[in-house]
Amino acid sequence: MPLTAETRRDIASRTARLLLQIGAVDIAGDRPFILSSGVASPVYINVRRVISHPAIREKLMHFAAEILDAEIGRDRIDAIAGAETAGIPFAAFLAMRTGLPMQYVRKRAQGFGPGAMIEGDSHPGQRVLLVEDLTTDGASKIRFCEAMRAAGVEVSDVLMLFQYDIFPESRAALRAHGLRLHALATWADILRVARTDATFDPCRLDRIEAFLNAPLLWSAAHGGASRLTF
Repeated sequence: MPLTAETRRDIASRTARLLLQIGAVDIAGDRPFILSSGVASPVYINVRRVISHPAIREKLMHFAAEILDAEIGRDRIDAIAGAETAGIPFAAFLAMRTGLPMQYVRKRAQGFGPGAMIEGDSHPGQRVLLVEDLTTDGASKIRFCEAMRAAGVEVSDVLMLFQYDIFPESRAALRAHGLRLHALATWADILRVARTDATFDPCRLDRIEAFLNAPLLWSAAHGGASRLTF
């Protein structure tokens, strides 16, 4: 049964609040952060902090399982795959909660053959859900999914704890590769909750909002990339 818009918003708000609570959101000082995409950003999120907080981890995996059941369908998935490296623990947590088999996908092949990038019990025709900690521009998700498809695995959905959701180019690229993204929360949710809870001072929040509204323009003006490369 699909989640209502109200339930989805509640999951997003609670996820954002928990990430803020554990200090997963860092605001840059004089120098911006440079993301793996080359984009300069005044803010950085470290979702990997979740693995050190068992109670919060359990709550977020409960949300992830809800989204899996409602938006993807547990009966449409044969296994869960974690993307090396940050996706591996979250794939393991979700696999334990759902009882689904687990595997992981390497960044680079180790060995020979079409399955050289996949560790675990994998076979052609297997329907796999890719799990990650977050996505910025989506480029690495495309690479992981293409590697899985090259091994004969069927993958059409990616589930993550956090999605930047600020680059229209990345949404178009993911759609073009037949991929659907499902995330517990986005930057818009973090900003909304941070303003409601007065987590950061208004000037810092205004700076973050300026970046979120025009990330590539902000990046170029602060020494970062002015476009995305897929």
